[in-house]
Amino acid sequence: MQKTHADPSFIKMLQGYSLTSAEVLYRMPDHPALLQTFFWQFEDMAPDYPRLRRFLEHWEREIEAIIHSVRVMHRGLVAPQEVRLVRDGGQLH
Repeated sequence: MQKTHADPSFIKMLQGYSLTSAEVLYRMPDHPALLQTFFWQFEDMAPDYPRLRRFLEHWEREIEAIIHSVRVMHRGLVAPQEVRLVRDGGQLH
């Protein structure tokens, strides 16, 4: 009998991770009047957004650009309550 393994991204969805989009508006020191945009999509877990927090901490530490604002969009594609496991689906004759 062949064992099948669940897709790792599906397992992450069941744990609460889902598609997150972040729009970062920032200014470069040499052009402070110009507002620029960085848009990023990734998997993260609301409401704490650990991956986004690590990214923003890295930005503040390593990048000269000054963050003006961050807009976050998050959509749970699959939630644990939407998945029901069935042991016996019955028989059809």
